Amino acid sequence: MRIIAGSAKGRRLQAPPGLSTRPMTDRAREGLFSSLGTAVVGGQVVDLYAGSGSLGLEALSRGASDAVFVERDPKALRALRHNVEAVGLGGKVVASDVSGFLASFEGVVDLAFVDPPYDLALPSVAAVLAALVEHLDAGGTVVVHRRRGGDAPSTAGLVLTDSRTYGDTELFRLMKEDH
Repeated sequence: MRIIAGSAKGRRLQAPPGLSTRPMTDRAREGLFSSLGTAVVGGQVVDLYAGSGSLGLEALSRGASDAVFVERDPKALRALRHNVEAVGLGGKVVASDVSGFLASFEGVVDLAFVDPPYDLALPSVAAVLAALVEHLDAGGTVVVHRRRGGDAPSTAGLVLTDSRTYGDTELFRLMKEDH
């Protein structure tokens, strides 16, 4: 696994040992970031269920101004901290479960990656999205990574704008409604 493009292009990332995380493939990440285009540049990013941090680090490499990485698994946290330090583009690692983080988070972000374990039920993902929507800037984007073939996640205040499939992965892009 590596950074695909930007200032850290080609840098290798460590994956957490074991099967508790499933990093997004390079192909899926490349397709995702190509579809996001310049929306990443200058953005405030949050990477929820960060695992190795590949999504947030890719965003930083492509010009995001800052990233917060949220992860609770100790093995993933070790790999994540190593990757953030090795890539050297900044970012803050928060050792927390996602719900607890969102309950206390006071920031506003432009781009959020929600990459929960595949076995996290859709209602739980919807609850995370509902908590996240108040932290999104107007027009902010959320990318949700799920197993292919499931229903699209949704919550009030977010509109599905795109979905893409890569192997057994499905990526849903939602945008905060302007009200």
